Amino acid sequence: MQKRTLAALIGLAALAALQPLGAWAQAGDWPSKPLRMLVGSAPGGGTDAMARAVADRLAPLLKQPVVVENRAGVSNTLAADVTAKSTDGHTMVMGVVTAHAIAPHLLKLGYDSNKDLVPVAFVGSVPNVLIVSNSVPAKSVQDLVALAKKEPGRINYASSGAGSTQHIAAEIFKDAAGVDITHVPYKGSAAALVDLVSGQVQMSFDTMPSVIGQIKSGKLRPLAVTSAQRNAQLPQVPTMAESGLPAVQVSAWYGVYMPASTPKAVQQKVHDEVNKVIAMPETKARLEAVGAELTPMSQADFVAFHNAEYQRYGDIIRKNQIKID
Repeated sequence: MQKRTLAALIGLAALAALQPLGAWAQAGDWPSKPLRMLVGSAPGGGTDAMARAVADRLAPLLKQPVVVENRAGVSNTLAADVTAKSTDGHTMVMGVVTAHAIAPHLLKLGYDSNKDLVPVAFVGSVPNVLIVSNSVPAKSVQDLVALAKKEPGRINYASSGAGSTQHIAAEIFKDAAGVDITHVPYKGSAAALVDLVSGQVQMSFDTMPSVIGQIKSGKLRPLAVTSAQRNAQLPQVPTMAESGLPAVQVSAWYGVYMPASTPKAVQQKVHDEVNKVIAMPETKARLEAVGAELTPMSQADFVAFHNAEYQRYGDIIRKNQIKID
């Protein structure tokens, strides 16, 4: 009798623990408390800018605060790891290509990007920009290639960390142009740009939101964008393809991911509200001002996009034999 009573009590406790999330999923009472939007990079970078632009407008729609929390490090994967393992039903991550399509091919992670997290709402993408310090005499990609060939190993390129899009783009450039340049990884774009502006490092393939201010103020010189088309914020800057290196095509993309255990109804609610935020004129203006290209997707399209990018970067990393030391 005691065993049956204990088993019944355990069963009721388990049902009670599951009931709130199930109730939210059915009755639309989710969220019931403040939400966390994790960011895998330090404040001031592209991922942080995208997260804050969305979170600021998302909170009123969900009628709960959306707190942006920076968990920088390990190629943006710390934030993804925390989100994948969260069980509070109120944690999401501003996912970025680095964490979800690149790092899984380079690092041993504590979560499975394809199983433990689910793509919920695509936000947009930004091109990487090949920028050089004003101390570098190159005025074009061709000039830079010639300079790198003249002085092998003397040019250093900065990145926001090993495995970042800056790192991947530079390694593709290195292979495509046949040059010897040296990687100097930093803990985030902000620190890298300080040394780039001062001339401590010579070049970088940073993301548009991180560098647009320094470019427009004349502190850094853009040579090319890595997108297929020129960017509206820098219409005078050619693409890498126009500069003779079509293989160097890399963009940083961003989207909201949630734990795979999140009820489908909650995923749909977040998808719908994030897309409302992206469509707001204020949000569009804020994101387009830093070079973002906003491409609304259904959740199914975002899942398919994630899978395709995961495969594409895996192929790039294997082809170029990119490794993290």
